[in-house]
Amino acid sequence: MDIKTFAFAAATPPLSVIAAAKLAGISPSLDTSLPPDSSPTFLFSNGLKLHGTYVLLRYVGRVAGIPNFYGRDAFEAAQIDEWLEYIPVFLSGPTFENGCKYMDQFLEKRTFFVGHSLSIADVAVWSSLAGTGKRWESVRKSKKYPNLARWFNSISEEYGSALNEVTTKYTGKKSVDPSAAIPAAADQVKTVNGDLSAKGGSKSSGDIDLPDAEVGKVCLRFAPEPSGYLHIGHSKAALLNKYFAERYQGKVILRFDDTNPAKESNEFVDNVLKDVDTLGINYERVTYTSDYFPDLLITAEKLICQGKAYVDDTPREQMQKERMDGIESKNRKNTIEDNLKLWKEMIAGSERGLQCCVRGKLDMQDPNKSLRDPVYYRCNPMPHHRIGSKYKVYPTYDFACPYVDAIEGITHALRSSEYHDRNAQYYRIQEDLGVRKVLIYEFSRLNMVYTVLSKRKLLWFVQNGRVDGWDDPRFPTVQGIVRRGLKIEALIQFIVEQGASKNLNLMEWDKLWTINKKIIDPVCPRHTAVVADRRVLLTLTDGPEKPFVRIIPKHKKYAAAGDKATTFTKQIWLEHADAVSISAGEEVTLMDWGNAIVKEIQKDQDGNVTGLTGVLHLEGSVKTTKLKLTWLPYIDELVSLTLVDFDYLITKKKLEEGEDFMDVINPCTKKETLAYGDSNMRNLQRGDILQLERKGYFRCDAPFLRASKPIVLFAIPDGRQQTK
Repeated sequence: MDIKTFAFAAATPPLSVIAAAKLAGISPSLDTSLPPDSSPTFLFSNGLKLHGTYVLLRYVGRVAGIPNFYGRDAFEAAQIDEWLEYIPVFLSGPTFENGCKYMDQFLEKRTFFVGHSLSIADVAVWSSLAGTGKRWESVRKSKKYPNLARWFNSISEEYGSALNEVTTKYTGKKSVDPSAAIPAAADQVKTVNGDLSAKGGSKSSGDIDLPDAEVGKVCLRFAPEPSGYLHIGHSKAALLNKYFAERYQGKVILRFDDTNPAKESNEFVDNVLKDVDTLGINYERVTYTSDYFPDLLITAEKLICQGKAYVDDTPREQMQKERMDGIESKNRKNTIEDNLKLWKEMIAGSERGLQCCVRGKLDMQDPNKSLRDPVYYRCNPMPHHRIGSKYKVYPTYDFACPYVDAIEGITHALRSSEYHDRNAQYYRIQEDLGVRKVLIYEFSRLNMVYTVLSKRKLLWFVQNGRVDGWDDPRFPTVQGIVRRGLKIEALIQFIVEQGASKNLNLMEWDKLWTINKKIIDPVCPRHTAVVADRRVLLTLTDGPEKPFVRIIPKHKKYAAAGDKATTFTKQIWLEHADAVSISAGEEVTLMDWGNAIVKEIQKDQDGNVTGLTGVLHLEGSVKTTKLKLTWLPYIDELVSLTLVDFDYLITKKKLEEGEDFMDVINPCTKKETLAYGDSNMRNLQRGDILQLERKGYFRCDAPFLRASKPIVLFAIPDGRQQTK
């Protein structure tokens, strides 16, 4: 049985299959007229067909005369299959560098990916890298991944005549290898008018720059306060630090700004570390502002002795008013001796000390109010989550940050533009402290519609039971949106497309979920569910007397999704909404089976549809039917499901300044629907993403344990159906 025709879309040539066929000496006629979204196809001389990049690649591996091309045994074949599943996920979009790093480590002591000779795994990886063009060339020349580059060069040298012919002919038509089977989440970062965007291509002179940055010498810090879990706004700061560190071959320090014991805890530290790992942020080390408390105490006292700071017991509200009005505190001219005496009271946490704070003596008449004698130190008798009750005074963020940035060798501090007015304060404090100046780089804060990002407000939802915790899928936290079904690749692309713009961003969630859909749709398995309420039995009078099973793919265009067993029975379940839409005598299509004609409709005394009777018409054309129906067999093996949909926590798109979020809280944000699902869903694991035919995408939050406990599936927005 020979391959008569090899058909594929000219715009998306499957390089790995073309290269493998070339190496194997297989040369069917080529048909490049398929539409861009079509799967590549082998048409055999007997009329049979095979579809899908990796299906074809495996076939070539089996029939080629090349030794061990698809492994020397079943185990090596399975290893090859692992790599074929790995490639589409890790060699596309923002995960490209991580994929290169992983493969570089894997190849440290290996010549080939599997076994001791060339296999289709090598061909697939080589084709994927070569297919990215300048992107891989840039990475290869950077010498960041020497083992991967060595392997690539070795394959190119030994099999270059065949492989280079393929890439020369086809890569000009595609920037990313279509054998990846899924669209790239985000290509190499480029910029337009100074903004990062995922436009594809290699790094160009248009990329945004850090001022006075030197390659190999850039040191950045991501400095969250451990007073909550990271949310999507923090993600932007974290990922921009990651971007600049990679671009300038620098490093990132993860620093916990733990200066307020009243809000912070070890739980938040642990989960921030978890979130940073989820985002793929590589940091050099973890530090804490509290590591520098002894130095900061000494520094504050020096400023008092130098007359650059003073102790003030003005009540907080009065102090705020005086700052707004440019009125000097009555304590501003206290003697150094009086200030030091009160400072000692503060350190001791005495009753008198608790009435005081330390303020910088800057300029009470400056138009920039952040320079009007800001607070440097406050008393707080609460124990610290790391160091207990050792201290009764704590530095403010505004005072500690400029000092610690300088001491840790930070070259560039990335800050959101909401801090713009405090930049002058930051530089003034560094000047008074006599430390090295750190350059500030601003980017806009990310805001999302119908969303609160203030950790104080998010904490309110947690403490008042409006959500189930910081990882609740209604929350904008990293853990929350991942639990709802967001892929990190989608979040990265979403952030990268905004880049380091200084323009204010109020972003739609739909855009993020649309990106996510493009990543999950090409690879997630398909299953079937029927809503339990008022479901209806369709009896097929000529249906199978005994149930039978067919094995069909879980995804018709992605073989790696695996297969599922579908049972065909004389009676099948339909959803009530589908049943009431059918007319007597109408021909309908039963998905994955064929057509049927509904002959009779049974109703109760109230006119509700209670049953249907029909006959199979498998020779009928699916093109002629209006209704394409999902169905489940009438068997005991079906699984119980709870389908959960969510809505926004607030009902207003954007909160105005000073507006109370409690006035616009959404009273109903969670809806549960009971359903039944096909028996294959017993194998779902927590975190698996799937599509329920005609219902949408879901993430498994609670897998099958026993028949009496439903599988819990969270609905994943697809960017088209707004919950508002």
